[in-house]
Amino acid sequence: MFVVPLIYVLTPWLDFADYHLPPWAGWIGVAIFALAIWLLWRSHADLARSWSPRLEILEGHTLVTHGVFRYIRHPMYAAHLLWGIAQVFLLQNWIAGFSMLVTWLPGYFYRIPVEELMMVEHFGDEYRDYMKGTGRVFPKLWR
Repeated sequence: MFVVPLIYVLTPWLDFADYHLPPWAGWIGVAIFALAIWLLWRSHADLARSWSPRLEILEGHTLVTHGVFRYIRHPMYAAHLLWGIAQVFLLQNWIAGFSMLVTWLPGYFYRIPVEELMMVEHFGDEYRDYMKGTGRVFPKLWR
């Protein structure tokens, strides 16, 4: 996730893949990145003791539906998606710029479905009802 951007920033090895956006595009990247960092921080704060780096149900685990979880079920994945989009604007390199999005895709297509299955198995109808009112990584515009 961080290796390719570091290689890009610290060496000229990936310069052949540069593209150029208008200067204001970098500020869009900064704004999106700030939102991503805030969302990552907020989702960790809302989860509190229910957070784990592994897919597991912890002892005393409760279903968190407040804070950012009121709107989306997977705000950490949303934050990483936003981070990846910001990186496209900030790094302006076909390899380094898109590297975060490439690393995010397995999380979206593999880990989220596995995580949701685990939550349904543990919380049952409570989680199914929660799924109806919230989006996966984007808020539902209609409920």
